[in-house]
Amino acid sequence: VQLQASGGGLVQAGGSLRLSCAASGRTFSSYAMAWFRQAPGKEREFVAAITWTGGRAYYADSVQGRFTISRDNAKNTVYLQMNSLKPEDTAVYYCGASPRISNSDYAKGARYDYWGQGTQVTVSS
Repeated sequence: VQLQASGGGLVQAGGSLRLSCAASGRTFSSYAMAWFRQAPGKEREFVAAITWTGGRAYYADSVQGRFTISRDNAKNTVYLQMNSLKPEDTAVYYCGASPRISNSDYAKGARYDYWGQGTQVTVSS
């Protein structure tokens, strides 16, 4: 699976962005997908994940209620709608894919086998 993230940019605090992650491969619909982010000088952290059916989503506490993850298996794409953005959301955002993952592991980056190249999100105050 190859992943291509896009949609990042510069936005003012309180604004919105929608990230996309397009996947190649016929088995996309069987993969759990996630977004992680990494700010300068910090470790990569979990943002959101979605099951392969799209029936369940998981969020970091810091983005709960502001971000929404979704997927369109017909388009091999996962999305991250980000609303009410804050300066602390500034980071490079990465999408990841996992063919097999348990419910307790969605927030663990090591459980994802494939990663996109990242897209920069900058939120100005």
